[in-house]
Parts: sequence; C-alpha cells; structure tokens
Amino acid sequence: MIKGISVVLMIYVFVVALSRIVFAEGIVCQGNKEETTQMATKETVEVGNKICPVSGDKIQENDKATYEYKGKIYNFCCAMCIDEFKKDQEKYIKKVEEELRAQSQEKTEKRQADR
Repeated sequence: MIKGISVVLMIYVFVVALSRIVFAEGIVCQGNKEETTQMATKETVEVGNKICPVSGDKIQENDKATYEYKGKIYNFCCAMCIDEFKKDQEKYIKKVEEELRAQSQEKTEKRQADR
C-alpha cells in the first residue's frame, strides 16, 4: 500500500516539475515571453476607426468591442458586429479605409483653413 502511494506521489511531483520547466522555458510558445510579446506588439496595429464598419454607428469608447484581423485591431460598436465582420472582412475593411481617408482629408482641410 505504501509503495503504491509512493509511486503516485512521485509521478505527481514529476508532472508538476515538468510542467513548471516547460512553462518557464517557454517551450509551449516556442520562444521566450519577451520575444513573443515584442513580436505581438510590432505586428498589431490599432486602426483607430471611430465608426463601426458593420452598423455605421459611432463607437462609444466605454462600450466598444475590438477584433484583430491580419495584424490590425478594428473597433466595433458591439460584439454582434464582430460576428458579422467575420463573414466578409474585406467588405468591412473597405468601409474602415474610407472612414480613415475621410478623417485624414478633414484634418488636412482644417489645417489649410486655419492658415
């Protein structure tokens, strides 16, 4: 009986020790945490859209939902719009690009008017 308990206890200790080593060395993510974080930071870009590309509603900062697609983070008025976005991403990305172009043009016109 004691021999059986000892074997189970040794297996438990081995599994716990192995899991700590795996996570500490970053084997699970195939690199260390610093490199993974840096890669994620470099690759993701906040698009900054203020209008939901699906509903066309203005995005309220306290209610907004975000979704990352191809390294860009898009803003939505709610989570349901994200589900719709996933059905045809390129269609809605065009709407976001149009919004951002319009914002840029408005800023340019305002600067020119202020001169």
